[in-house]
Amino acid sequence: MRRVSSIVLGFALVALPGVRPCVAADAATAAGAQDPFFGEALFNAYQGHWFEALQRLDSELAQHYRVDEQALDSLYPLIGHAEFSVGDFELNYRMHHRAGRAIKAVLEADVPDLVRNEAAFRLARIHFQKGQPQDAMHALERIRGDVPEEIRDEIEFLRANAYLAMGQPAEAAAVLKKLLGAEGLQGFAGYNYGIALLQDGKTAEGQQQLAKAGEPARSDSTPVIGIRDKTNMVLGRLMLEANDYGDAQRYFDRVSLDGPYSNQALLSAGWADAMAGNYERALVPWNMLAARDSTDSAVQEAKLALPHAYGKLNLHGRAAVLYDDALNSFGTELARLDASTRSVRDGHFLKALVREEIHQDQLWVVKLRELPDAPETFYLTKLMASHDFQTALQNYLDLEDLRRKMESWQAGFDAYDDLIGKRKSYYEPLLPGIDSKFRELDAQYKLRREQRNLLARRLNDQLTAPRPELLATSDERMLLDRINATAAAVARLPQATAGEHAERIARLRGVIDWDLRTEYADRLTVAHEHLEELDAELVTLHGRYQAFVRARQASVHSYTGYDDGIRDLRNRVRDALERVGQLQKQQGSLIEEVAIAELTTRSERLKAYQTQARYAVADSYDRASQAQGAAVPAEAPAGEGK
Repeated sequence: MRRVSSIVLGFALVALPGVRPCVAADAATAAGAQDPFFGEALFNAYQGHWFEALQRLDSELAQHYRVDEQALDSLYPLIGHAEFSVGDFELNYRMHHRAGRAIKAVLEADVPDLVRNEAAFRLARIHFQKGQPQDAMHALERIRGDVPEEIRDEIEFLRANAYLAMGQPAEAAAVLKKLLGAEGLQGFAGYNYGIALLQDGKTAEGQQQLAKAGEPARSDSTPVIGIRDKTNMVLGRLMLEANDYGDAQRYFDRVSLDGPYSNQALLSAGWADAMAGNYERALVPWNMLAARDSTDSAVQEAKLALPHAYGKLNLHGRAAVLYDDALNSFGTELARLDASTRSVRDGHFLKALVREEIHQDQLWVVKLRELPDAPETFYLTKLMASHDFQTALQNYLDLEDLRRKMESWQAGFDAYDDLIGKRKSYYEPLLPGIDSKFRELDAQYKLRREQRNLLARRLNDQLTAPRPELLATSDERMLLDRINATAAAVARLPQATAGEHAERIARLRGVIDWDLRTEYADRLTVAHEHLEELDAELVTLHGRYQAFVRARQASVHSYTGYDDGIRDLRNRVRDALERVGQLQKQQGSLIEEVAIAELTTRSERLKAYQTQARYAVADSYDRASQAQGAAVPAEAPAGEGK
């Protein structure tokens, strides 16, 4: 079991499927229709622009929290998805600390089971990626109720990986066995199941499961082919350690000739034949491998193994020639490695990594090999494909992206200053005339409002103390005024004459008073209707008044009060830019040190190979000379007989 464990530990478990945005495409479309700013954040997220997505969503949430009546905000119905999406975007942007806090907040909030369970799953992924399997398991245990259909298998796959990381292979095997036919996990679940069985001490069952997982599959997708090749490599090496060279050869033969494991498979296949004493068969994969890219370590080893096999077949002349070719190849590679090391020290490697056109292609790591002015990338492709290097590199690229953004922001502050200056020069000359018109509007509005209030009070008084004369029409008022004037003139006449006229005046006044009293209810109703019409007119006038006030304030606020904010932002961006520059320099130095260490390791290995080849070529020439010398005396007597 010790040997099995050493092989198994040499091959890491397969990674979890990639993180996707938490909101489905149709839900994202609906969200964009309800709140365009949230929709813009989701659009950036689906493009993989996580920083822009976070920037937009953080701004939208900050504005939402400052709204007095949040229920009227367009983001209110989507606030649960928005808060969850913040953690989701931060997780994809590798802001694990902030993402964990945001997702924990969702778990503690009153949200549907589907949202809470997906949040628990993503929190578990954060813990697992940080090497905290126990915390990941605790997060998975919080999943209850309805679970999103699209992540059910992923949850169980993560649970199994957490069990394996905690040293509980039996529990992991029980979970993985149920996932063997899961869609999207073809090959991955089978491989991890076989590894779990091996770690659980069930060697025969584990090898049988790996053999099944390594069989040719119907799917021709790159991930499935890759995990199948990886499975066969594990099995082949297990068979090599068990001295079962025939089965080892069979498993190595299953590995694709153009996959990432092809060189190692060809090398191991040759050693399987060589260890079985079949050096002629070993020549086939080694000859094929030796013709490949000489920067690969497996190819370099094959350049030594190939003449070794010829030597075992007593073809020492051929072996000496191949050793000599290997020496020349190693010398060339050492010179290129030295040049690559100098290039890294001069900063060319980092400049190549941040080229924008390189990252437009998904295979940008391979594209780096084609850069003529960055020779080191030719040797570091395998290193750059590793998880640790990719994490460090992505941090460096993010810092570079942040630096560019902040430099553009710095330039943008000048544009804001110019915009504010133009607004000020436009509005300030207009304000005196506008204020004059506003004063007229203000006086008119106040007058109409006082008149309305006076009429309303009089009408309310009519309900408790009716005064019909107040509801007289203008014509009736004119008649009453004439009657009163006539009555005053009659009062100055002699008594005998005034009596007859007084009676007629009383009858006229009585007619008007009769109309006022008998039509009082109808007139009061009409008066209230007119008051409502006046209220409507006042509402319109008040709307114009408020619109003017808002426009006046907006025009002034469009160029005042920004100086302190812009000054503060300038300082913050400047400080952040300095900090990003320092961090980027440190991260770049770390990447360069790792790259130089990798190049140094390659150089030392090549120097060791070079020393081996020197001794071997001398030995091969000696053996070839001895074989030739031994053959000459045997032929001489035949010549003399003739």
